[in-house]
Amino acid sequence: MYVCSCFGVTEKQVQEHADAGACTPRQIASACKAGTDCGSCVRRIQAILGRGNCPRRELLDQGLPALTSVPEPEDLQELPEAA
Repeated sequence: MYVCSCFGVTEKQVQEHADAGACTPRQIASACKAGTDCGSCVRRIQAILGRGNCPRRELLDQGLPALTSVPEPEDLQELPEAA
């Protein structure tokens, strides 16, 4: 089913981007443009992403990129603390 009619983005595509690490509608927009034209799909994108279900939220909170591979827990301990 289409989520974004403006750019022809499907629910499956949004879910794939979410599985790859996109946690916010803005990150989905960066990945596939969904939500950047008329904006009527943003609430549907939010529903697909869920609230607080981002597996990489901790990385975002530390200022690390969330759309790359997830470091192992022992690697996170070696990183300097965010200012």
